[in-house]
Amino acid sequence: MVLFSDATILTETPPLRAGWSSVGQQAEVPITGNRDKRVVFGALNPKTGAVWFDESAKWNQGAFQEHLRSIRSRWRGWRMVLFLDRGSPHTAKRSRALASELGIELRFLPTACPELNPVEGLWRHVKGRVMANEPTPDLSAGLGRVYDELFQMEPTERLRLAGVLSGNFWLPT
Repeated sequence: MVLFSDATILTETPPLRAGWSSVGQQAEVPITGNRDKRVVFGALNPKTGAVWFDESAKWNQGAFQEHLRSIRSRWRGWRMVLFLDRGSPHTAKRSRALASELGIELRFLPTACPELNPVEGLWRHVKGRVMANEPTPDLSAGLGRVYDELFQMEPTERLRLAGVLSGNFWLPT
């Protein structure tokens, strides 16, 4: 089984994608002043559109290793190849050792090529449509909206957003 994995950071301060106001009036920008954040790790099967998400307070090798354990428990018994970027939590000796112990073969994508990882398309959708332009005073509620959006989506829609169905996806499925 081939999987792609990537992480993103979601914060209480929304990404601003658009704004407008009447001529001569200042646009109102919603800022909560809070600095809470969560790291969301995602895994995507480019063949079926199945996804799995884990969250953590930090982006470090311990959190990534929990993500590895989680996806192994989600997809038990499969020979697994996991494509991911070369972030330091991914390339750490302990992370590589754990992946080997769990029977997960890690394949690292080229540096500075996020377009090769389809999970980036899901993050772009989440930040551009679900979380954008709206303050999130309760980050847990915002994360709930993100998970609802992605889990309720049809698998083919997830694959479309991820770019897997574009005809230009680099990995034949």
